[in-house]
Amino acid sequence: MSHNPLLESHTLPPFGEIQPDHVVPAVEQLLDENRSAIDRLAEQANCETPTWQSLAAPIEELNDRLSQAWSPVSHLNGTMNSPALRDAYQACLGKLSEYATWLGQHEGLFRAYRALKDSPAYAELNPAQQRSIDNTLRDFRLAGVDLAADDKHRYGEIQARLSELTNTFSNHVLDATQAWHKDIADAEALDGLPQSALDTLEANAEAKQLDGYRITLDFPSFFPVMSYAHDRALRKEVYTAFVTRASELGPNAGEYDNAPLIEEILALRQELARLLGFATYADYSLATKMAESPAQVLEFLADLAKRAHPQAQEEFNELEAFAKETLGLEDLQPWDVGYASEKLREARYAISQEQLRPYFPAPQVIDGLFRVTERLYGVRFQEDAEAPRYHPDVRYYSIREGDTPIAGFYLDLYAREGKRGGAWMDECRVRRERQDGSLQLPVAYLTCNFTRPVGGKPALLTHDEVTTLFHEFGHGLHHMLTRQTVADISGINGVAWDAVELPSQFMENFCWEREGLDMIAAHVDTGERLPDELLARLQAAKNFQSAMGMLRQIEFSLFDFRLHHELEAPSADDVQHLLDAVRDQYSVVPRADFNRFQNSFGHIFAGGYAAGYYSYKWAEVLSADAYGAFEEAGVFDGETGMRFRREVLEQGGSRDAAELFKAFRGREPSVEPLLRHSGIRAA
Repeated sequence: MSHNPLLESHTLPPFGEIQPDHVVPAVEQLLDENRSAIDRLAEQANCETPTWQSLAAPIEELNDRLSQAWSPVSHLNGTMNSPALRDAYQACLGKLSEYATWLGQHEGLFRAYRALKDSPAYAELNPAQQRSIDNTLRDFRLAGVDLAADDKHRYGEIQARLSELTNTFSNHVLDATQAWHKDIADAEALDGLPQSALDTLEANAEAKQLDGYRITLDFPSFFPVMSYAHDRALRKEVYTAFVTRASELGPNAGEYDNAPLIEEILALRQELARLLGFATYADYSLATKMAESPAQVLEFLADLAKRAHPQAQEEFNELEAFAKETLGLEDLQPWDVGYASEKLREARYAISQEQLRPYFPAPQVIDGLFRVTERLYGVRFQEDAEAPRYHPDVRYYSIREGDTPIAGFYLDLYAREGKRGGAWMDECRVRRERQDGSLQLPVAYLTCNFTRPVGGKPALLTHDEVTTLFHEFGHGLHHMLTRQTVADISGINGVAWDAVELPSQFMENFCWEREGLDMIAAHVDTGERLPDELLARLQAAKNFQSAMGMLRQIEFSLFDFRLHHELEAPSADDVQHLLDAVRDQYSVVPRADFNRFQNSFGHIFAGGYAAGYYSYKWAEVLSADAYGAFEEAGVFDGETGMRFRREVLEQGGSRDAAELFKAFRGREPSVEPLLRHSGIRAA
């Protein structure tokens, strides 16, 4: 192939040129070139005393070149999935896993890094470079560099297979989500749904050249049915399809069943951990996190559960009584909980997500997000309409300090076919100093799955969607406002996983304050700000069922952690029994025996949260306490904002997360602000 854009150097990915048949040749060539170059560097480093410039800098350059080719491919696989791209992506996973194992077990390279660490040159490096070398040596050991030859080989086999299994898990969830739909001819069958939801379902049908309405399992379609549809049988049908995705049950029973994958993933993870000398995969997972031991994590979660459970039980009892007395639901079922909760919220606070939508047109929200960030951190934003894009809905912006660009990001807000569900931030480019001394600026992908615009009008977001956008943008700011120039600890790199949610959860707070909302919210027709009465109701409803919500997150966290800490090679039945046991102990809401939540739990079976889902709650302690500093000084206090930027956002992984928090807050974190912000009375 004469021209392959993935082998060329670009400031931004040339999305318009990338084709699926470019992927495998580019990855194979880059891996071959990297192997040869790394062998040469290791050999040279072991003949003379290595330095940062002779060893670490050229390896960073090689890693970055590979990343610049793979990053857009991986992103397109998640946002513009097609059979050809999926095949190309899948074909490379084993090659990349094999390369990562080869690199992590390269004894010559390990000796070279150890020699650099032990040399006088190490003391002359800056703290970021020293931190990078320390992390690299730790990661060599976690990759099995010290293992016997047979064990090294087995480690490589396990990693390659896990890479394949987790990707297949993700594909199964996407395919199962898109495999189900329900077409409805008459709007009367959708009684209770607000007009915005009907518009979405009508647009779903139009996209398939059909009349009427189409319900899918994508969140912008699924959520309004579960929250507003009066037809209980319809809610049950949609709920059943959703919670049985990728399982042996439900409308697509067995077609995309993830249960066998879960069994193999868990068995391989435990084998990997034991191979490296850890008692369980949970112990292995904590080797790079803030938490010091499994016991500490379990104690942390049990303590939060103990504080939240009595209030959660009260909240559910209230819901049950309301459903019986007001809605005539004698026996509250899982498919009733969202519907009854929305009705209770409306009755108690006279507010609903639908009432708020007109105040959150997407263009206004994006503008408000930028204004909030400008007030906090002294940066400004500029759209670049000429930047290469991969879909017409996608926008590209640069972040500037004065007139100087310091970062950029792609914003991809709306759900569509072929796009993985959920919301996430990922790296496109990392901030680093190149070998020629020039600076590579950081670029992020920010991806959501909101209800798309229909009928030529702007998309109207729910308040929940607004907080999701702020959350992901917090991750983006962590990546983009870094001042680090060493890739390994730049942005979110090198940050303990249980601290990485701090900047994202922190940003959500500004969606609840009058000062923040005055920038974010403006009525789509009149431009008026959110009325005082509506704001008061929104704030009053902020902690509606918050203890139930906290308990739900603890349930997921305990299931994940115990799964990776207590079970050796669990069967699908063992996994289900553990989930049931956790729910029996902690959950207050009814459950359906056919619910196969675990089969679509991508965070732990296809993402980076295995034995780490507790990170959301762990980091929420940090974020709530950090926001307390703004409550004390003033929500948009300039000095506090710049101090948070300087002590947390700019530091990346250059120091331990606990140190960074203490540098900002002046003390150890406290759990009390989280309980207060969440309205948990047992503080």
